[in-house]
Amino acid sequence: MLQKLRTRLAASEALPQLSFLAVIIGILTGFVVLCLHLLVEWGQKQFLTTADDFESLPPLFRVLLPVVGGLVVGLLIQSFRPENRGVGVVHVMERLVYHQGYLPLRNAVLQFFGAAICLVSGHSVGREGPVVHLGGATGSLLGQTLKLPNNSLRILIACGVSAAISASFNTPLAAVIFTMEVVMVEYSVASFTPVIISTVIATVITRHFTEIDATFRLSSDMVFQQPFPELAYLVLVGIVIGLVATLFIYILEMVTKNVAPKFEIWQRTTLAGLLTGIVSLWVPQIMGTGYDTVNATLMGESVLSVLLMIAIAKLLITPVCLGLGLPGGLIGPILLIGAMVGGAMGMLISEFMPHAKTEHMLYAMFGMGAMMGAVLQAPLAALTALLEFTYNPSLILPSMVVIISAHLIVGSSPWRKHSVFIELMRARGLDYRTDPISQSLRRIGVTHAMEQQFVVLPCDMQKTTAIEALQHEPLWIVAHDQQQNCHLLPASDLARYLQSNETEESINLVSIPAQRQQIIPIYPQATLQEAQELLDKQGCEALYITDKDSKSSGDPSVNIQGILTRHDIETHYRYSSY
Repeated sequence: MLQKLRTRLAASEALPQLSFLAVIIGILTGFVVLCLHLLVEWGQKQFLTTADDFESLPPLFRVLLPVVGGLVVGLLIQSFRPENRGVGVVHVMERLVYHQGYLPLRNAVLQFFGAAICLVSGHSVGREGPVVHLGGATGSLLGQTLKLPNNSLRILIACGVSAAISASFNTPLAAVIFTMEVVMVEYSVASFTPVIISTVIATVITRHFTEIDATFRLSSDMVFQQPFPELAYLVLVGIVIGLVATLFIYILEMVTKNVAPKFEIWQRTTLAGLLTGIVSLWVPQIMGTGYDTVNATLMGESVLSVLLMIAIAKLLITPVCLGLGLPGGLIGPILLIGAMVGGAMGMLISEFMPHAKTEHMLYAMFGMGAMMGAVLQAPLAALTALLEFTYNPSLILPSMVVIISAHLIVGSSPWRKHSVFIELMRARGLDYRTDPISQSLRRIGVTHAMEQQFVVLPCDMQKTTAIEALQHEPLWIVAHDQQQNCHLLPASDLARYLQSNETEESINLVSIPAQRQQIIPIYPQATLQEAQELLDKQGCEALYITDKDSKSSGDPSVNIQGILTRHDIETHYRYSSY
């Protein structure tokens, strides 16, 4: 039964099977995210009266708490091997491109406890990045445990990522769009259904076990006035936030490339804690996720000077701390920055533009969406998030204006930037390949494209053995010698030789006239993209699919499941493109 599941999932479309797995991933991810939230909530309750209320702490405690937290999380990271220290959204994207979606368990464990320590100790980071990693790892580990083909791991990871975001943020639709637009960087119709299923399941679980309200609160009776001057003001807000987003990405990239490598890990994270503590003496609102500060702004409880001070402090401290290696997220902080800048712009517009009718609280909400869309280069995800934050469809049009304005600023010359996660990958010498050919090939497993009409024969054999093998009407013959080298030749070449040499009693498949080619192994979990890369690297024209146990036995002819040629790969690529 499990083997049938693997074979079916190797195809590019296996909706019933993926939907069933999506239910399991949704359940597992929902409880993983719930456990992280409960752990952080329990930790903060030890010294805070309400969640994220770090402003109420004494000044000395505000300094010591992130310093100690930074030291502890740094020592924790240092205790792991270098290959197990990667965490966050960038780690998930890197494993998707360079490791076929294999997310190690140890990295997920580090992410879970590292993020919890950062959030409890008041570091200027968010929780969304960590839950993306944890959700993606849940889907990947399920696929690895069941030894599912690698092409299905991508969809399972997408299911986990979307489920985790929705369970954490209470925004199921935005979670689906974010997953496709930011993490997967592709839209695949076949993957939408399982991703939605897992998202619904995880959200239901967290809503059942916790009293989840809307993350951000905005008065429902607020309406955007839409005369032309108001839309022009929104364009101005979008331009300013686009510049702020560009600066955020630049600082994060610069610290990651030029500052972080000069220090040991524990020194970096401790320094991040010290910087956070010092800045919090003047601006305590930068500590934690800052959602309470955002809500206060949306309810009109802030003044211009405070908004500007928080925006500047958060803009400087968050990318520095993340660049120094804290295992936290950046979505929460950029929402706070966007709200502060948008709210401040709204106040300035109200002050200097007498005809402006829009409340500055709406500008704060627009700023959140603009900052999110600009930094992540994901305008649709940002727009959907705003819609779910406010439950107010009348805000869609103005949100579009400000989000696209900011998006264009970040994506235009001379300061052109891609998504912050792609920029961070490039800072590490990596790239995110999203070309159509790679996307099509990685959706199909080798076991779906392989040819199973073949026979395995020794190089030296009797004529009767060859005649008997040809009676099965194979397309290919895999010939192996005493050194366990494998050769591939068309069965028609052997048949032609037998017809021309009827008196031959013994045959050597290496010496007869035939179109022979060297053939090398590949594992059944591989995708067509892996197969294409292996053929190019080895300079071969064909592969044989076999499991690891067969290869380790020393006899490559044992348990060959199928043959895959370049022609087979090209045929399935052309078919999947239509």
